[in-house]
Amino acid sequence: MKTIVLTGGGTAGHCTPNLALIEQLYKHFDKIYYIGSQGGIEENLVKEKNIPYFSIPCVKLVRNNVTKNLSLPFKFISSIKSAKKILKDLKPNVVFSKGGYVGLPVTISASQLNIPVIVHESDLTLGLSNKIASKFALKTLTSFESTANAVKNGLYVGSPIKKQLFEVSKSTALRHFNFKTDKPVLLITGGSLGAKKINETAIKILPKLLKDFYVLHLVGKGNLSSFSHPDYRQIEFYDMKYCYNACDFAISRAGANTAFELIALNIPTLFIPLPKGNSRGDQVDNAKYFASKNLALLLEQENLNETTLLTEIRNLVRNKTLLVDNMSRLPNVNANEKIVEILNKY
Repeated sequence: MKTIVLTGGGTAGHCTPNLALIEQLYKHFDKIYYIGSQGGIEENLVKEKNIPYFSIPCVKLVRNNVTKNLSLPFKFISSIKSAKKILKDLKPNVVFSKGGYVGLPVTISASQLNIPVIVHESDLTLGLSNKIASKFALKTLTSFESTANAVKNGLYVGSPIKKQLFEVSKSTALRHFNFKTDKPVLLITGGSLGAKKINETAIKILPKLLKDFYVLHLVGKGNLSSFSHPDYRQIEFYDMKYCYNACDFAISRAGANTAFELIALNIPTLFIPLPKGNSRGDQVDNAKYFASKNLALLLEQENLNETTLLTEIRNLVRNKTLLVDNMSRLPNVNANEKIVEILNKY
């Protein structure tokens, strides 16, 4: 009987890659458990998969706010103790962490209990949690090839992607949203938590956009607006297999998981990354990388306004053939199989 514990959370981006592996993990592991944050977005996502979920109290570093971080060390010790107690009960053969402030205490606890730990970093540069976690892990797997060179135990495997994303036809996805085929579909998404600046700017230009597009707008939880139009669908969050396969173009943040999904599906995308200061700058790095390879277009948020957004959407349409050709030429890296193969060794 083999057991694995998955961890990572705080945002859907730290959880969905874990869930992409579930089907293949069940071929090798009899029991799969998940350790996440209390009340985190990952809890519902994991329970939907009928995977037993264990929560621990978690602490997140608040950037540019020293006062809020003063109690962090004490809370972090509590997180480690909680994670260690759970791991002692579950007795996993291996722990797989997708990082974030949830994954770090679990990684440290597993290491202290001599449980093998494998970490995966999605972004071009390692986040703070994974920089620390990599020192307690046997291997640090990466989505970008160059990232593996930045850490002693790094190994490039690619990004986990749910195979279900490839199982919905265009016609099925269009019917799902009651879209016709007379206009292309533009997907606007800021991720599971939404993106206020993108949402606000997009709403202002919708009357112009809707002349040429159907618009599918994922605004994030609690961000619905009063705008209404027969060719406009506004949703808080949704099953992405329908969203991706319905759309012809996309506007998106540049979290690595979403970026790799869009590129794997050959969707011409304008990335508007979360700016440095609001984050550690990982999305800017990701977006610049993909733009430098002519796999996507980039508009930095500091330059985002109604005029620039309309201009870049036109550029996206104009460059569709080039972007799709470049994306379709990328080698097919099956990260799911590689990751599961590594985890199955323990």
